[in-house]
Amino acid sequence: MSRGGQSKAHDDGPERRCIVTGESQPRGGLLRFVLGPDGQLAPDLMAKLPGRGIWITADRASLTKAVEKGLFGKAARTAVTVPDELPGLIEALLARRVVDLISLARKSGDAVAGYEKVKSWLDKEEAQILIQANDGSARGKSKLSTPHHGNYIGWLSADELGVAFGRQTVIHAALRAGGLANRVVDEALRLKGMRVASDDQGLDGRGRRKG
Repeated sequence: MSRGGQSKAHDDGPERRCIVTGESQPRGGLLRFVLGPDGQLAPDLMAKLPGRGIWITADRASLTKAVEKGLFGKAARTAVTVPDELPGLIEALLARRVVDLISLARKSGDAVAGYEKVKSWLDKEEAQILIQANDGSARGKSKLSTPHHGNYIGWLSADELGVAFGRQTVIHAALRAGGLANRVVDEALRLKGMRVASDDQGLDGRGRRKG
């Protein structure tokens, strides 16, 4: 079965301007940072910390450019201390958020793992999101299709999905609509920007499967 579907971010409040691209977009597709009293840059992935926010498009290239070009300091108009290996730190934090959200969905009965259970949900049109490990067998993954008008997430590892489901590894998982589904998709798309180039893993620039 071919894999179709689209990963689409949900509108998340007012727009914010990226300090790298200069473009404005809904803040759900951006990363927010704030400065501490000592000028230390702090990630604010939930956009709840006090202070003036510095916003960057959620992709590795933009974040790397911001660090290399000193754009945080220019935006803040003051000296800024940037954490070491910031792109890697942000990737790890986003991965943790996605895993934790999937785990919460599992505990509420809105997520399942394992080929047969996922296939059953897909056949019965119970699944809204298909999740498959990026290091799983391509042949095995190709046997399942993204739900019609649903979403596909394919940039978590089998170990990370295993953590979400309390197992050693997981290759196939699915989430129902409602509950935490929208949050999982939004956070996963931000993680995708840190992990997957637009032409990698068979994805086009909007997170859709090619072909």
